[in-house]
Amino acid sequence: MQQTVTSTKSVLTCLVAIALCASQSLGQREIEIEASAKNVGKYEKLELSIRADSRYDNPFDPEQVALTVLLKTPAGSQISLPAFYCQDYERRRLDQGRGRANWYYPIGQGSWKARFAPMQTGTYSATARLKDQKRTVHSESVRFNCTPSSQKGFIRTSPRDSRFFELTEGAPFFAIGQNLAFIGEGQYVNLTKAEQIFNKLAQNGANFLRIWTCCKDWAMAIEAKKSAFDRSWHRRKIIVPIPGSENDPTPRKCVKLEGNDGASITVSPSHPVALQPNTRYVFTGKFTAEGASGLRVNIARDNGKTHFNAPAKGKWREFRREFVTGENDFWLARTALSLVGAGTIWLDNLSLKEAAGGTELLWEADINRPIRGIYNQLDCFMLDQLVEAAERNGIYLMLCLITRDLYMNSLSDDSSPEYQQAIRDAKKLMRYAVARWGYSTSVAAWEYFNEIDPGKPTDRFYAELGEYLEQIDIYHHLRTTSTWHPSAKDCRHPRLDIGQLHHYMRPQTQQSYKDEVSVVIDRVRFLRQYAPSKPVLIGEFGLATPKWGLSENMKQDSEAVHFHNSLWASAFAGTSGTAMFWWWDQLDRQDAYRHYRPLAAFLADVSFAGMNKITATASDKQLRLLGCQGSDRAYLWLFNPQAAWWKIVVEERQPKQIKGTTISVQGLQPGNYTVEWWHTYEPKFVEKKRLSLTQGALRISVPPFSRDIACKIRMTK
Repeated sequence: MQQTVTSTKSVLTCLVAIALCASQSLGQREIEIEASAKNVGKYEKLELSIRADSRYDNPFDPEQVALTVLLKTPAGSQISLPAFYCQDYERRRLDQGRGRANWYYPIGQGSWKARFAPMQTGTYSATARLKDQKRTVHSESVRFNCTPSSQKGFIRTSPRDSRFFELTEGAPFFAIGQNLAFIGEGQYVNLTKAEQIFNKLAQNGANFLRIWTCCKDWAMAIEAKKSAFDRSWHRRKIIVPIPGSENDPTPRKCVKLEGNDGASITVSPSHPVALQPNTRYVFTGKFTAEGASGLRVNIARDNGKTHFNAPAKGKWREFRREFVTGENDFWLARTALSLVGAGTIWLDNLSLKEAAGGTELLWEADINRPIRGIYNQLDCFMLDQLVEAAERNGIYLMLCLITRDLYMNSLSDDSSPEYQQAIRDAKKLMRYAVARWGYSTSVAAWEYFNEIDPGKPTDRFYAELGEYLEQIDIYHHLRTTSTWHPSAKDCRHPRLDIGQLHHYMRPQTQQSYKDEVSVVIDRVRFLRQYAPSKPVLIGEFGLATPKWGLSENMKQDSEAVHFHNSLWASAFAGTSGTAMFWWWDQLDRQDAYRHYRPLAAFLADVSFAGMNKITATASDKQLRLLGCQGSDRAYLWLFNPQAAWWKIVVEERQPKQIKGTTISVQGLQPGNYTVEWWHTYEPKFVEKKRLSLTQGALRISVPPFSRDIACKIRMTK
């Protein structure tokens, strides 16, 4: 009997062991990883598709589910790469009027991906790890090879001179560009227009753009409320608690429609809703009523109006309206919900899907989705497209990521629970950004906020968020932020890598309004005072009205004189890039991109690393001389103040030609020098000569010019 029991126990033990092994084996199969290629170039994108069978309420929340790719490098080290959940889209370029040039339609259901840019050549292995609140599972490993490429790598702070940028492979980088902040189908710049502008910028030598992904509902915004019923500039009072839940601490919301017979609301998402031609769709929801006898659903496509009788008081009734698109139907037509009889109706669970099933198309009608922690997938897809366009054109992007007004009030007290929650939510957003766009060498920097209140106690926020990025961003992208007034504390913050300020010339400060060069010099002085050892940028710049609108003077300046002067002044005043102009639509209308080309040509073989402010004088004392120098070289810009935009555009005075001027440059070591004088309105030099210096200052004759001229002075061997 004892032997039988022992045998039975042995069998049970074996069965348990087999079951555990089977369970583990099954667990391994719950997640699979596949690489898009077996070979990938250094710094180029490899996409890893990850199949995970489990479903989650919020797959964007790493506290619910954290999917990570564990990479073993050719050197034998291991790095962790965050993966991300996304919805893919098909894109078509259509000419449908009213700004609807881009048609986006979801492809299948959401999926998991990881994107990786290898930074070492050799063989890698990748394993997906899924961790949720119940278990941790791993995939089998996949292998791929990294081969050499011509890519120059990511933008870094230069190890040779921390005031300037450099690419990973050692090439210097000077940011030449502007803002292109609002990108959306209702904006002057939609995605197609943005791609065209990227190309124009590249053709003219520009290499840098500041992009907003935080535009709330008027353009691209990754994390923001986007509503089918109101807008951020006009919040209507139709979003209310579900009847009977008014006193709940966190009531579920619904849409309230009240008034006389025929009163209506229009379902109007901020993104035009794309549809497939020749496809059956179903529009559904539920409603309850008080007084009104029914609900009328009107989808303008076929002028059909469907009437649904009201349920008994206190009850809810579901409604369903089907329609079929025509051969050339690509958009959801005007959809209105109206009262039958006077009274009130409450609407909930509005939905639009293909009748055969599929992805939710009317996601902006979900008024109960969280605003923070849910990432608008259509906007994310648009950013995918922008990043790819930047890669094609050699453009580097500073992405302004966090929608300020979702966070700013939470950052008023750095010891409050709200502050801590803001940090947690921002970390999740940054994790998503690193996972989805961090692979790209065209992502130059993460900018946390656009113009947050500089009086908020944000030091802790930037410290904790910066430390988190140092752990998860394997590419070590630079970090910055901006405030609505210059912020010395942000310039000094050790976990903000780029010092930044914004400035607009406005007419109430008459003297500086008329003198763009002195304004640039003054703003750079502030940046260099508080960020002496960091890259610095004037992140927004331009002419503005007293109320910060587009100045009529900018429209009047059809030649873009102020734009030209500010570009050259900022390049030689000590910044790490040109002043980034804000009025991108006006620059585009004036085709002002040509002004980048001469500066880009001049700077093509220039590095400011290790150089100091130039010690030089001009014989003509009215001239302004900006530049920098080392012991064996100098780069300078000579500007005639009579060529300031105010004098040329407003006073309509053309500057006279300046002749017979010389400059003296101190501090150069004795030797032979090549001196090149460059046009600033054309990408070519005026003259080239050789000079010898035995001692003292190098004296150089300046060619005749009227507005401005630039010079390269380099020792020859």
